[in-house]
Amino acid sequence: MTARTDRIDELLRQEIGAILAKDVQDPRIGFVTVTDVETAPDLSTARVFVSVIGQPAERETTMRALQRAMPFVRHELGSRIRLRRIPELQLRTDDSVQRGTRVLQLLAELEAGGDVTEPLAIEETLPTPTPGVPVPPAPHQRRRDRSRAPKRTRSPRR
Repeated sequence: MTARTDRIDELLRQEIGAILAKDVQDPRIGFVTVTDVETAPDLSTARVFVSVIGQPAERETTMRALQRAMPFVRHELGSRIRLRRIPELQLRTDDSVQRGTRVLQLLAELEAGGDVTEPLAIEETLPTPTPGVPVPPAPHQRRRDRSRAPKRTRSPRR
């Protein structure tokens, strides 16, 4: 990947997410997150990876509705960003949230001393916190205390 395609991927990810959140009025589209976009080097196609929260039947319905909304999304992209060619959008399901949930379930089983050889049915796509197990915030989520930071002042121009 080049720096240009990386910038275009990020721009497309942000714009597609905004279009899906604000402009697409289909009630079948539930909670959808655009997790990644990968464009071809010639910008002819773009794979749009989406994560959908819900039961398997709801996810399937949402993916079908998203597929039908992609021409509208592509048209809106054409009016929002300046590219010579807006790529064809190909939807892909991102199942990393489900895999992460499975890992968390396995870790909870190991901590409880249970047997992890039997497969667990994944009914939710988000982990449910267990009582008594504190979850520390990730390092990038901790906020710096800006009240003690020195104020930056601009020196006058000469």
